[in-house]
Amino acid sequence: MRLVFAGTPEVALPSLRAFIDSPRHDVVAVVTRPDAPSGRGRKLERSPVGALADEHGIEVLTPAKAGDPEFLERLRALEPDLCPVVAYGNLLPQRTLDVPKFGWVNLHFSVLPAWRGAAPVQAAVRNGDDITGASTFRIVKELDAGPVFGVVTEKVRDRDTSGDLLTRLSISGADLLLSTVDGIEDGTLRAVDQPADGVTYAAKITVEDARLDFTAPAAAVDRLARAVTPEPGAWAEFRGERLKLGPVTPVDDVTLPAGEVLVERKRVLVGTATTAVALGEVQAQGKKRMAATDWARGVRIEAGERIA
Repeated sequence: MRLVFAGTPEVALPSLRAFIDSPRHDVVAVVTRPDAPSGRGRKLERSPVGALADEHGIEVLTPAKAGDPEFLERLRALEPDLCPVVAYGNLLPQRTLDVPKFGWVNLHFSVLPAWRGAAPVQAAVRNGDDITGASTFRIVKELDAGPVFGVVTEKVRDRDTSGDLLTRLSISGADLLLSTVDGIEDGTLRAVDQPADGVTYAAKITVEDARLDFTAPAAAVDRLARAVTPEPGAWAEFRGERLKLGPVTPVDDVTLPAGEVLVERKRVLVGTATTAVALGEVQAQGKKRMAATDWARGVRIEAGERIA
């Protein structure tokens, strides 16, 4: 089939590569977010999906909005049979959805109808889910509510960050998306409406959402820190300045007042509502990321000081 692939970040690359390598399909263009400023020089930089398309000589479309008349005109001229989507990050109006014969098929990183929305993997980790997965579905106007073609599942491991889990799902999800498009082409696959029960939503996580609350139980602090790693990154305040924090590890042998810091020879502990957690890597303002023990030696933490 003639495909126009829509996606933006690195997590979409396994799927795009699968279609580029498939002898059954022809990726005639990709749609991605416009080039964005990056680095200290704020130089405009192509998205990962756009950069991979450039490497393969595939046309790159970067509309500010997916309903722009110029974009729609070019999309119609390309005559795509189907448009696969992975983390594109732009709303698709109905006039755009109507262009390809077989519609737009999205790879979403949850087992729908659970965790519809922008941050399903982060929600699964923060919620303490044992199992998550990925689903392919036909995009409709309502958010992530279209009929489902297929599902793969994935165990959430005890120390998974969102980045760890998303990396695995991007690979298994690419196989699912390719097989879904193959099945649509063959006429052997039919989408099934999502059940009305079990719908949950995962809103985009902001920087403020990623602030750790040490008055919560250790398990909740741990899950939030892993959920927001690598983006937007966990943080708290120490001595009135923001301190970026990597994932923490709950311990069962120390209890401290919430937020109080205890420096040991091989670990730095912070109290929670239950047992303490051990800090992993930390990054103070204007400093490089370092092990918590190195940071603690440098700042010379006094007895009773707190992170909040």
